[in-house]
Amino acid sequence: MPGTLALVVAEPSDIVQDLDDALREDGFEVMHTTPADLAVRSEMDLHPDLLLVSASLGLQRLALLSQRFEGGGGRAPTTVVFPEGDFAELEACVRGGFDYVTPPFLPSLLRIRVSSCWERWQLTMTVEEMAAAASLREYERELSIAHEIQSGFLPDELPIPPGWEVATRFEPAKQVGGDFYDVFELIRGQRIGFVVADVCDKGVGAALFMALIRTLIRHTAEHTGGWNLVSDGLTSMAVVDEGADDAEDGEDGEFDDLSVAPLLSVAAGPLVQAVVGTNRYLARNHLRQGYFATMFFGVLDPASGALLYINGGHNPPVLVRANGDYTTLGPTGPAVGMLSDSTYALGHTTLRPGDVLFTYTDGVVEARDTTGELFGMDRTMEVITKPGNTAEEMLGRVDEAMRHYVGSAQQTDDITMLAIRRKELSASFRSPP
Repeated sequence: MPGTLALVVAEPSDIVQDLDDALREDGFEVMHTTPADLAVRSEMDLHPDLLLVSASLGLQRLALLSQRFEGGGGRAPTTVVFPEGDFAELEACVRGGFDYVTPPFLPSLLRIRVSSCWERWQLTMTVEEMAAAASLREYERELSIAHEIQSGFLPDELPIPPGWEVATRFEPAKQVGGDFYDVFELIRGQRIGFVVADVCDKGVGAALFMALIRTLIRHTAEHTGGWNLVSDGLTSMAVVDEGADDAEDGEDGEFDDLSVAPLLSVAAGPLVQAVVGTNRYLARNHLRQGYFATMFFGVLDPASGALLYINGGHNPPVLVRANGDYTTLGPTGPAVGMLSDSTYALGHTTLRPGDVLFTYTDGVVEARDTTGELFGMDRTMEVITKPGNTAEEMLGRVDEAMRHYVGSAQQTDDITMLAIRRKELSASFRSPP
């Protein structure tokens, strides 16, 4: 066997001396230490090729000692146990998987026995390494499949109505993540639904719930017809008005003026049914798993710019006006999947020509630099409120500013952004003065 340094771990005894003599006669360099001395070493500064341990230590201490040398850096030594009178102790160690030598310790026989132990140990290590490598390859293959499947849940093409821009960014912290976005047509193309959501936690578990929630939201929304706000009693619901003209809506933020009801009524059904139904299903069937999702789900009328939305505990999207002013669309209910009887109010606003809505997950504002400081909302607002941004330019600038701030720090959370911009009217379509 290669290497000639043997470390004997035992109290001094005649058997230990016989073992020492046989090892030295066969060309080994031999060192000795007692179990007590070895236990108080602050660092593992010994790197033997062969570790010979007295069976009197017992199986548990022997296993801990062997693991300590395996974790000490460099090549782990071959561990062999020897008896000191009590063969019952030796039998327990052998049953625990350790090789052994027994007296009388004749140099030639000891060399053959130790070489056999070393070869068996090498074979065992090789098999374990091959199994670990195969397991790692299988895990990486399955993770790659999961990544491909998750990518399939994101829309290949975005439905973009004439006169509008839609841009997205998605970057999971790991190969799969819990964020998602979706953009899809509703009510035979009369409305555009869009969702940005963040499932708590990261990795494979969050990705599975992401797939479930995305499927529930989209399927329910696409298979729910429009509602009439008046006949179906939705005028009694609080409809939070963000950023609309006072002449158009009530002073208290209630949906008092039904002049825009026809624009919104078609959107209310898919929106409410999708969020409430998904919340109820998750809370009733998956509460034990402890997963929930913050979510912003908006339904846009491309013709008028009217937007009806539900914000389920999500980071407030920012509506940036063409003149640089902005407003935020705060939560209208709790996160989805926490309580089966959660209620959600409807929010309402209007995107005018030149306005852009920026929706994101907390991976943007909570991106950290190498010192642990957050990118933060102030830096985000500084970028998105700059004039002249198209939807794509806005996300590109946010991404660039965030990457520059983070530097070499590791990404710790999924990052998702979605921007929707209403294009400004060209001069030929503007009303004459």
